[in-house]
Amino acid sequence: MRKITNINENWLFRYHDGTETALNIPHTWNNLDGQDGGGDYWRGTCVYEKKFDKPAFSADERIYLQFNGVNASAKVILNGTTVATHDGGYSTFRADITDYLADENFMVVEVDNSKNDRVYPQKADFTFYGGIYRDVLMLTVNKAHFDLDFHGGPGIAVTPTVEGKNAKVRVQTWNSVGSDDVFVRLMDAEGNVVAEGKGADTELVIQNVHLWDGVEDPYLYSCEATLVVDGAEVDQVSTRFGARTFRVDPQKGFFLNGRSYPLRGVCRHQDWKGIGNALHKEHHDTDMAIIREMGANTLRLAHYQHDQYFYDLCDEAGLVVWAEIPYISEHMPNGRENTISQMKELVIQNYNHASICFWGISNEITISTKDTADMMDNHRVLNDLIHEMDPSRLTTLACYSVCGPTNPVAHKVSDIVSWNLYLGWYVPGMFLNELWVDFFHKLYPNRCLGYSEYGCECMPHLHTDHPKRLDQSEEYQCKYHEHMLRFFDKRPWMWATHLWNTFDFAADARNQGGEPGMNHKGIVTFDRKTKKDSFYLYKAWWSKEPFVYIAGRRFVDRPEATSTVTVYTNQPQVTLYINGKKFETKNGEKVFAFKVPVSGEMKIEAKAGKLTDVINIRKVDKPNPAYKLGKDAGNAGDWV
Repeated sequence: MRKITNINENWLFRYHDGTETALNIPHTWNNLDGQDGGGDYWRGTCVYEKKFDKPAFSADERIYLQFNGVNASAKVILNGTTVATHDGGYSTFRADITDYLADENFMVVEVDNSKNDRVYPQKADFTFYGGIYRDVLMLTVNKAHFDLDFHGGPGIAVTPTVEGKNAKVRVQTWNSVGSDDVFVRLMDAEGNVVAEGKGADTELVIQNVHLWDGVEDPYLYSCEATLVVDGAEVDQVSTRFGARTFRVDPQKGFFLNGRSYPLRGVCRHQDWKGIGNALHKEHHDTDMAIIREMGANTLRLAHYQHDQYFYDLCDEAGLVVWAEIPYISEHMPNGRENTISQMKELVIQNYNHASICFWGISNEITISTKDTADMMDNHRVLNDLIHEMDPSRLTTLACYSVCGPTNPVAHKVSDIVSWNLYLGWYVPGMFLNELWVDFFHKLYPNRCLGYSEYGCECMPHLHTDHPKRLDQSEEYQCKYHEHMLRFFDKRPWMWATHLWNTFDFAADARNQGGEPGMNHKGIVTFDRKTKKDSFYLYKAWWSKEPFVYIAGRRFVDRPEATSTVTVYTNQPQVTLYINGKKFETKNGEKVFAFKVPVSGEMKIEAKAGKLTDVINIRKVDKPNPAYKLGKDAGNAGDWV
């Protein structure tokens, strides 16, 4: 009944220096300078312009513009009149433009990502790309329609509550005329009606409910609401939802639908090399396919609201999601209202996603805070706001590594807490992870604890037989993550662990690894073309898809007389062959390390049942200098 038209095409972009370019949305002006290092990418105001004819609509219809993402502040001017302003670069906002339309229309969108003290984020280890980087839509709706004016939300909220074998489903809708004449239908995944009723706020029951059960069975129902005025159907909205229960126990960890379900997964940033954050659906699809291949069952979508399409993919994949706002790194007293508005948009726009179980309040907010009392009060306001808007989910936050175990941020705000700890990377000693976590758990046995970030840099062209902290070699990243995965296995009570990061991403202030402007903690490269060795380590740990993989395939030139060849697999036995001859068979789990004498040109083959993988290495007299971090390659963490 409503008409949705994509208007991404045929915009004129005017850069700050007056340069004009015809282009299509999505677009960012920082896709190159925001990834090349120096911390000097251009931030300020640029202008997008579009001319369009008056859309066809009747006297009882309204026309809305919908922007799915404009970073960071936007002013929309139509035919000389400001029709919308919005602060917050990661959420949807709309404007009713009906009364401002002419036969020929001229729209100007001023987009500003400049530095200020009121719109988050302003300080963080990633690039704040400027631009209209998500879709722009035009909506034609009846003047009596489901609400389009409340914080960019869909006008419908579905709350399922599992009770035994059934589920009570509360369906709340809001419409522009305050009518209670709303018909509601619930349908299963095949489109069969399983319940129906009437009312703007009604409760239905699904008999013998099919649960949304994580990666094993991410079953989704759909809800359709129809608004009726004077006997005529005038508007309709639909949304998918899933019925599930979850809880977190400080001694036993996360439970999904009544069973222990330790959350082990990754974090994700939304940008790509050369593209920035101006992604298309195929980019999101690729990211999800990679995450699913490795077998993760949870995803922290950092450090802001992601595209609705990606949350849909999470629902379909069965990933348990931590969703958050960019209240990060630095508390700004003038930014309180912005944290509130961004949180309202995050919750209201994403309420119906079955995948989301946790709302994140902040990240590393104690990294540079002077106004501690105001910061704590800001956190309490957000925590109370979330519980008021959505009592069905839990609140959490990510503590900075130097935030001690007794810090009130970790105990007096959120329902549960998680920590960004890079022990074994920024701080020497991987064993410190065990000491820190076990100490916290003993000191606070009733506080649910997780790891929201952990990881280390890796340049896949750097290699050594003797990996050391900060060398950024592929071998050290493997060594580090092997330790961390074994560490987590022994502590299933940790409610969630989120690897930082799935993909390398842009952080323009960084200078490391000979590639400035990047954070290289990903286990997949920025262009998504190379899965680093550690990716397959995680696949061995988490995925049920049978495979075998030999690490070190880029470590071709080996100067040592004896070198370690490591095989990752989820199979119980591996046999190694050298130049076609059987070398050794080992039984074990996940990580199989073979000490191999190196001489001449060598074909290394690993077999696990019918599975096989091959690499080639060779003996050299001296280490290949290309495998070592150069003196001018920067350091591992200078983004501040």
